[in-house]
Amino acid sequence: MSRAASRTSSRVPLEQRIGDFGASRAPLVAWWVAAVLGTAALVAATVPVGPDWLGSIGSLVVATTFSAALAARTGGRPFVFGALALVIGVLAVTSDQDVLLTGAAVCTSAVTAVLAVMFTVPATGFLAAARECLIALVVAGVGAMATVGFEPAIQKERFEYVGLGFALLGALVLVHRLGAGFHGLGRRGLVVVAIGGVILAATLLYAELLRRYGSSGLVDELLSWVTWSRENLGAFPRPIETVLGVPALAYGVHMRARRRQGWWVCAFGVAATSPTTTALANPAVSVTEATLSVVYGLVIGLLLGWLLIRLDLALTGNGGRRSRGAERAAAVRPEPSRFAPLL
Repeated sequence: MSRAASRTSSRVPLEQRIGDFGASRAPLVAWWVAAVLGTAALVAATVPVGPDWLGSIGSLVVATTFSAALAARTGGRPFVFGALALVIGVLAVTSDQDVLLTGAAVCTSAVTAVLAVMFTVPATGFLAAARECLIALVVAGVGAMATVGFEPAIQKERFEYVGLGFALLGALVLVHRLGAGFHGLGRRGLVVVAIGGVILAATLLYAELLRRYGSSGLVDELLSWVTWSRENLGAFPRPIETVLGVPALAYGVHMRARRRQGWWVCAFGVAATSPTTTALANPAVSVTEATLSVVYGLVIGLLLGWLLIRLDLALTGNGGRRSRGAERAAAVRPEPSRFAPLL
């Protein structure tokens, strides 16, 4: 480089150089490489193949890349939050303290659950909605391996509740911005969100009351269904994922293609992604059973989501096949691409 060119380059403001770097594809390529390598390390640790430290390294890499991705997707500072996640993860791993390792695992679970929802794009039809649900659960599955890679010391129910609570809170905060605030809900959005909140509260409360105070006869009957499913089908679907999480995510991405308030419905998608990120936390459940449980919940939840979508189309006057095709062709509400910032 000549001296004149060097002097010209040095006069370029730092903010402009940073902006030019952020506009290039280099950060995205580097993110993909790091995410793939981290996932490969986690898969090797799960099999298990290779040295024992692969799980910790994979968890650090995935936690860092996912934190940076969530920040970039929601208009934040990916380098700052990625570096912060890396520092927290390194401190937890090197300290070997159960409290820090468990905290890192919970944070990874919550960040992954929210990222999986934010990673989706609007869907004009049911097949596209099913694709988005599958992508979200795959992202959450990678986060599940990263969560257990920290080797947290947990009490299963408490760990799942805390992870779900953090994920739901984070999703609602972000959706408040993406969905144009509370005034962007509208009457239909308010009804849908209220129903989702009631289902979430009822599911969690019923499960806890049943576990603590349920009659032995009712508990034994329900446990017999679970036992039959595990013995004959290999797993039992998680109720909160099946009844709320997947249907809400499928219906939410469907609604996002038409109305911005669909983001509020998508927020309840963490009821599917958060249980997936903690699916491997129970040492009494094998990887195969945990995977089948998520798959069964996805299949049944998509059936419920399809019913919600058909009901929505019927209520809006698009009952016939030709009318539904015209409505789907007109559902063109723009959103940034999957790898572009939403804000």
